[in-house]
Amino acid sequence: MGYPRRRAHPRRGALLPAVAALLLLFLAVSLLSIAISAPPLADRHPGISRRSLRHPPMSRWTARDLWGSELASNFYGCSHSSGKFLDSSVATQPDRYLLIVTSGGLNQQRTGIVDAVVAARILNATLVVPKLDQTSFWKDSSNFSEIFDIDWFISFLAKDVKIIKEPPQKGGKAVRPYKMRIPRKCTPQCYLKRVLPALLKKHAIRLTKYDYRLSNKLDTDLQKLRCRVNYHALRFTDPIKELGKRLIQRMREKSRYFIALHLRFESDMLAFSGCYYGGGEKERRDLGAIRKRWKTLHTSNPEKGRRQGRCPLTPEEVGLLLRALGYGSDVHIYAASGEIYGGEETLAPLKALFPNYHTKESLSSKDELTPFLAHSSRMAAIDFIVCDGSDAFVTNNNGNMAKILAGRRRYFGHRRTIRPNAKQLYHLFTNRGNMSWDKFSSQVRKVQKGFMGDPMEVKPGRGEFHAYPAACICEKTDENKSSPGSNQEIVNRTGIRKAIGEPAYPVYTDEEADGSDTEDDPTGTGEEEMITEEDPAAGEEMVTEDDPTATEEVIDTEAEADDDSSVRQEGSELEEILSD
Repeated sequence: MGYPRRRAHPRRGALLPAVAALLLLFLAVSLLSIAISAPPLADRHPGISRRSLRHPPMSRWTARDLWGSELASNFYGCSHSSGKFLDSSVATQPDRYLLIVTSGGLNQQRTGIVDAVVAARILNATLVVPKLDQTSFWKDSSNFSEIFDIDWFISFLAKDVKIIKEPPQKGGKAVRPYKMRIPRKCTPQCYLKRVLPALLKKHAIRLTKYDYRLSNKLDTDLQKLRCRVNYHALRFTDPIKELGKRLIQRMREKSRYFIALHLRFESDMLAFSGCYYGGGEKERRDLGAIRKRWKTLHTSNPEKGRRQGRCPLTPEEVGLLLRALGYGSDVHIYAASGEIYGGEETLAPLKALFPNYHTKESLSSKDELTPFLAHSSRMAAIDFIVCDGSDAFVTNNNGNMAKILAGRRRYFGHRRTIRPNAKQLYHLFTNRGNMSWDKFSSQVRKVQKGFMGDPMEVKPGRGEFHAYPAACICEKTDENKSSPGSNQEIVNRTGIRKAIGEPAYPVYTDEEADGSDTEDDPTGTGEEEMITEEDPAAGEEMVTEDDPTATEEVIDTEAEADDDSSVRQEGSELEEILSD
């Protein structure tokens, strides 16, 4: 007797087509999402194959990571003086007047203004409102009061340093100051040794080409004074401030978050860097002609410069960096930049990656921008305000504006500040055609750790003060502890005992310096630059910044070098001037 044939279950057979249809639908949706998320073919760099960009730039970062740091809320800017810091009414000595003439573009001049206040404090002198450089590369005729709120500057710092608007008068005439120049990175001991004797004798001293003439190794009170000047006392005038705020508002109307990009890919920067970007003989000819302006520049090795991370990224590389970090193509970018070398052709790949690309020119009406067009420093100030107000600031070089904004953004809450790790990124961009997009983006995020503006990302003893204002950043304590500013010792969650409100970063004082009176004088003799601008034989002052014949090549290095190492030091000075 045979067994009866088993019937097929009617429901199981009916489900198979449905399951297959669902699988196909899921696959179609997955493929569609990949197509939407991946950078479009037109966006892709010719060095990256279609296969390598088949997958979208997957990022493990959350939106909060892209636009801010989780640890940022644990830190705050703290620049109040200690009880040991005497009021200016007590500290300022009569018949001591300090005048300075700044050098370079807006942000380089800003460093000089900040340091001039501290120098006046060191000398217990009255500071005359600084004179701005009107003759160098940018040739901006603006004076201090046309860029900065002069009354606020004087009143805010009244308890720190006595400041007056005009030079003092004697017998109804303005006192003629004794002109001199001091070495770069001069310590307080250097000022007391070199400037004070002349100040006591002449009563009024003018320090010329005043940029980076103060050491970064100062005691905490002087560092905090620097911060009070830079982050509180220096305010732009109302017309500049109002337009800057309007541009920020217009960016916010377009998107909740926006990136500000200091692109710095102008011909002067590329010429100075000596880098090569594949433009053939035309590029070599164009940039070579510009390089001739600076006679002290030595012959460069473009490939070596790229390997060492000394070349600005191209606009396309900046775009790929940001996409690899996880910023989508819908992000709005405000570009702070002059005329890009190569124009729209150079910008096209970046705009393909980020179509929402804006500048102050595109956001402003002609009437709004016209009052500022003839003044490069005021135009730079507008960019400064928008960059400072952005959710993420990206800098393409480590120049003056980048340093000041990086420090300012750390002081006001460690807002996201991205500096390309150009040395490591060079290898990734060189080999990007041989790796998938996922691997490329993963490697980019890896090498960018420590270059994102997060708290405590700088190693102890490293970093320039304007970019890392260590003495002016304090760590918050647990809410149930005493308020910041008390001297009570607590144990924070890292297990480190510290005074509440104390600086969160290492602070180096003059006693911890190398013992010389200038940072650049390894011999300790201090003889490399005792420069005055007074002819001792004739007993009359030499013509300096007011001499039109002497200003033709102001952007070049000083006639008398800061020390005998010439090319290295001169190149360093030029880099600071050019990278404003």
